[in-house]
Amino acid sequence: MLENKVALVTGAGRGIGREIALTLAEYGADVIVNYNGSEERAKAVAAEIGEKGRKAVVMKANVSDADEVAALFEQSLKEFGRVDILVNNAGITKDNLILKMSEQEYDAVVDTNMKGAFLCMKQAAKLMLKQRSGRIINIASISGIIGNAGQVNYCAAKAGMIGMTKALARELGSRSVTVNAVAPGFIETEMTDVLPQQVKDGMLAQIPLKRAGQAKDVAEAVAFLASEGAAYITGQTLQVNGGMDM
Repeated sequence: MLENKVALVTGAGRGIGREIALTLAEYGADVIVNYNGSEERAKAVAAEIGEKGRKAVVMKANVSDADEVAALFEQSLKEFGRVDILVNNAGITKDNLILKMSEQEYDAVVDTNMKGAFLCMKQAAKLMLKQRSGRIINIASISGIIGNAGQVNYCAAKAGMIGMTKALARELGSRSVTVNAVAPGFIETEMTDVLPQQVKDGMLAQIPLKRAGQAKDVAEAVAFLASEGAAYITGQTLQVNGGMDM
């Protein structure tokens, strides 16, 4: 499905990003495994991709830094000559009620989650316009659609990503470049593992399918949007949340 395609996945060392990188490789893509924290984890993901018979290159970059993002794409071009798929997955949380949330907590989340996506999309747009093809997929969140107490910064960033998705879809559509978002709901990851059981139970009660999602559920949605089967889909947000928001 994705043979001879090159995918760049930000924040691919763990959780949803890891699963996205592995799934794209399963469908035939070579993968640039971006990370900013643990090199060891990123290398482990790359090794798994290699076991699947695909090429993987590990590249460190802080997506909120314009110079590092430019270097990331420059290095990607040197390695592969093109980037066909960009998945903006890198993200952080610094939850707090607004009266306790510091300006630093707000800025850190918005800079990584939203500004980081902007910087990567800007670099990808340059390449994909020349290629006259490409897929940009932003990992948003149900929090950016319905809101969540204690996450003003995170909700703002994820809602902003959805808005940028629509705007860029209009800008790039004439060159056969699609731009879409995937908005996960309650997905079991390391980030959700630390939540109190009471919070988890409250979330599960809101889900018609009565279970939490898995990272693979999100990764399969990304793979579809990256495929030729989604060539006529752009500017959309695909919600992967078990019916939590209808």
